[in-house]
Amino acid sequence: MDKIKTFLSYSFSFGDDVHISVQTIIVVILALILASYLLRFSMKLITRKLPKNDKEKFVSVFGYLRWLAYIIIFLVTMQSSGVNVTAIFAASAALLIGVGLALQTLFQDIISGIFILIDQSVHVGDIIELEGKVGRVVEIKLRTTRAVTIDNKVLVIPNHLYLTNSLYNWTENGEETRESVTVGVAYGTDVQLVKSLLIKAVNSSSKVISKPGPTVYFTNFGDSALEFKVVFTLNNSFEAATTQSDIRFKIDALFRENKISIPFPQRDVHLYQQKEV
Repeated sequence: MDKIKTFLSYSFSFGDDVHISVQTIIVVILALILASYLLRFSMKLITRKLPKNDKEKFVSVFGYLRWLAYIIIFLVTMQSSGVNVTAIFAASAALLIGVGLALQTLFQDIISGIFILIDQSVHVGDIIELEGKVGRVVEIKLRTTRAVTIDNKVLVIPNHLYLTNSLYNWTENGEETRESVTVGVAYGTDVQLVKSLLIKAVNSSSKVISKPGPTVYFTNFGDSALEFKVVFTLNNSFEAATTQSDIRFKIDALFRENKISIPFPQRDVHLYQQKEV
């Protein structure tokens, strides 16, 4: 028994103010093991009736909260066992400051990820636009969000960008979005014919929804052309660029068939010869 007491009382010294005994190490390990079981049981108890999507989000957040709980339990147990935790912090103050500055962006990403998971501003499957880049969200984590672009490239977005930039969620109000194509025709063209041809071009695409139907706007009397915009509805805005391209091809073909020209800017240059004096 005396040997056991001697072994447990044996301490490791880290400087003049920090002394950690074998007994303290054992107590800390047992406390962390007990906390691990309690946290795991709490997570199962809370998530057992949650939907699958909400459960996955809670597990992600809980993973970081669990490590925070471990740190707190570790420090409290050390302090309760007689270890001067203040001295440990004082000895490593410079190191902690350096680590804190290095991990500043990481913490911003994690906090932003928690906000995204809680307020559900972005969901898996949403089509988002951030800093001019468009992609379909395939995975949301606490530090990053992964999206696949139109050309099938993976876009990894640090979550702190959601707090510092304007985010456009194309599918926040549903899968259907209103898209448009603009075109100009020469002055003197039959505008009613242009309207009917634009509607015909849009309706030729199988990706355009019939209801609500396309709408043609006569937007302006331009410098070189009469300007029109045809607006239509898609149920997959991720394919908007492809659909708009197909419609432009059809518009060009219909305009050629009906002798409608698409003008380009022209300028008259007048040359004046100065008379010799």
